[in-house]
Amino acid sequence: MLLLAPAAFADVFVYKDQNGVMTFTNVPTHTGFRRVLKENNGSPRSAAVSFNASYDTLIRTVSGRHSVDADLIRAVIKTESDFNAAARSNKGAMGLMQLMPETARLHNVTDAYNPGENVEGGVRHLRMLLDRYQGNLELSLAAYNAGSAAVVKHQGIPPFAETQEYVRRVLRIYDSYRGDGLQAINALR
Repeated sequence: MLLLAPAAFADVFVYKDQNGVMTFTNVPTHTGFRRVLKENNGSPRSAAVSFNASYDTLIRTVSGRHSVDADLIRAVIKTESDFNAAARSNKGAMGLMQLMPETARLHNVTDAYNPGENVEGGVRHLRMLLDRYQGNLELSLAAYNAGSAAVVKHQGIPPFAETQEYVRRVLRIYDSYRGDGLQAINALR
């Protein structure tokens, strides 16, 4: 009889020092570590690249059409819906990029749960905000989350804890997609 030990899962973090040496651990010792694999109910998945690969072609296509970095689109989707096309917030936001009904209408999205329409409308909206705020990513993300009126009213990122955390989270995920996290995972493949 063959007995196998159960698989052990844990979050995995990576740190790249100034010499380019990468250190992987499940117990980070300082804030410079980034999580690249996250345990999820006993099933590991990548925090940095936990996007459905079937959406990658769509994201790259829409990215090129609207000149918005594909990694930024992935970061917004990760933050908004965790790549769940059926996601719906308690405020009524829908789909991958969590479009509110009025935003969906503004960008001619008829089915906000259709990944193609949703990403097209969400990226079109993000492009509009990036243009409005002259490429200022933080203001654009704040407006994506809280609305442009809130950004205008507060003359910057609104003092809402949810919006401030949203901007930080998207930027952190964006940085991990562009940086070591995604590259480290791809190198392991």
